[in-house]
Amino acid sequence: MKKIISVLAFSLMAITVFAQQSIIGRWKTIDDENGEAKSYVEIWQDAKSGIFFGKITQLLQKPADTRCEKCTGSRANQPVVGMIILWDMKSDGNYWKDGRILDPTKGSDYGCSMWFENGDYNTLNVRGKHWSGIYRTQKWYRL
Repeated sequence: MKKIISVLAFSLMAITVFAQQSIIGRWKTIDDENGEAKSYVEIWQDAKSGIFFGKITQLLQKPADTRCEKCTGSRANQPVVGMIILWDMKSDGNYWKDGRILDPTKGSDYGCSMWFENGDYNTLNVRGKHWSGIYRTQKWYRL
């Protein structure tokens, strides 16, 4: 009986550690320009492809019915809440890369990479990179 309890406890601990090292979940985004909380984003992984996606679930500075006025194409004038702003992210260990991220305020999308630093799995570094090489990095916090 003690062996069964030990195995179950170890399994639960391993699952918990793995879940914390993943980007899957809900995150509070922080505006890198003014340091204020901006929105909540939910990140998930497509079961078939293994690719990660993220959508805005709540705005913290603007009304819930805010639309993406500067977006073009299929996102033009669409509600920001529920909008997929992160797509095609691929895992490379504790680093995610080769994806795209949308800035709904500017209506532009950028290359994206994400990572954790120093074993802190509750703070996600999110970098959007313009084709010119200029980039911005935000810190997102696990909810």
